[in-house]
Amino acid sequence: MAGRERVVRMSVEQPLWRALTAYRLLTMVYATLIAAFARDTFERPWLAAGYLAVLVVWTVATLPKVANAVSCTKRFLGVDLTIALAGVLLTPVADVQSRYTDGPTLPSIWTAGAVLAFAVKGGWRWAAFASSLVAAANLAGRGNPSRDTLHNVLLVWVASIAIGYIVEVARASERTLARALEIEAATRERERLARDIHDSVLQVLAMVQRRGTALGGEAAELGRMAGEQEVALRTLVSSGLVPTTRASEDASLGAVVRTVDDPEYADGPGDDGGPDGSELWDLRTLLAPFSGSAVTLAEPGAPVLLRPAAARELAAAVNAALDNVRRHAGDGARSWILVEDSPDEVIVTVRDDGPGIPEGRLAQAEGEGRLGVALSIRGRLRELGGTAELISVPGQGTEVELKVPRGKAER
Repeated sequence: MAGRERVVRMSVEQPLWRALTAYRLLTMVYATLIAAFARDTFERPWLAAGYLAVLVVWTVATLPKVANAVSCTKRFLGVDLTIALAGVLLTPVADVQSRYTDGPTLPSIWTAGAVLAFAVKGGWRWAAFASSLVAAANLAGRGNPSRDTLHNVLLVWVASIAIGYIVEVARASERTLARALEIEAATRERERLARDIHDSVLQVLAMVQRRGTALGGEAAELGRMAGEQEVALRTLVSSGLVPTTRASEDASLGAVVRTVDDPEYADGPGDDGGPDGSELWDLRTLLAPFSGSAVTLAEPGAPVLLRPAAARELAAAVNAALDNVRRHAGDGARSWILVEDSPDEVIVTVRDDGPGIPEGRLAQAEGEGRLGVALSIRGRLRELGGTAELISVPGQGTEVELKVPRGKAER
């Protein structure tokens, strides 16, 4: 992972704006057809035709205005609602009989689109305001409102408020999700930096402390200062409150080892590309440098191909496990690396014949800011979608089993 992860925000309300756009177009056509079929019943057909012409031009011209929340301004909403209310109030003027019947108004169900625009833009309060005005206009346009008219008015009022409330809840959920994704990305980046620090800077400081203590004199003072800086840095990356004096007395003395993040591994062991043309690395090539007099490597005869990022992280986790053997099991301890390749997953097992890990030691080390197992091993496997299982029996050595599912490692 070369840099900070980018959080992609998704809009839960954008589909609502697209649906509203389609609704306005369809209801515009519907209102025009209804008026065309009933033109013989109008006392003033020219008035109905003029209003519908304005309605058609306005609906088509303002399609970009209902594309998203930014373009849907308050001024547009005000004019849009005014056109809807004007159509409702002009209906009894163009058709006098409509005051005494339950026939549709000139804008018909197009009026609901204007109310829904308020709901999507401003939530349930805006929807209540717009639907109340529409209800008042419908009641005023009817000389004696029937039961069906009252039911239709009430339905629009309740439905618009409900949709507005749903939009507000969706927006709150979207903000919460975006914040959670930002926190997750920041946490993953922090863990990556902590692993890099653990695999490089902390080991250098530990070596300086050990060498300085062994040389004595001014070098011993330099070693003591390096030990204090190591403790302070461990505390920083783990956000723990570790007393400096106590932690420095128990500071680990480790050797500097070459990791797969070194520049010489920057290009990596290239191999044939994957099905999508991407490069694949042979994991065996990354693990080969670990083999030596104290480390035995057992690997398949065929290449173990993984994506570069997955291969690097898996090899770095193996390196961290071997480093723990060198630091805690002594120079005489032997290690074995076993690589197993199957169609579903890659398993790498690191086993040693050291004294093992006392019960509770890992939790204590993590509390003191020693994150070798927590981040350099388990953290890397967690990011690959795999698992790291550590089994240790006092006096019988330690075994670390690293499992990486191929489907997750190749993404």
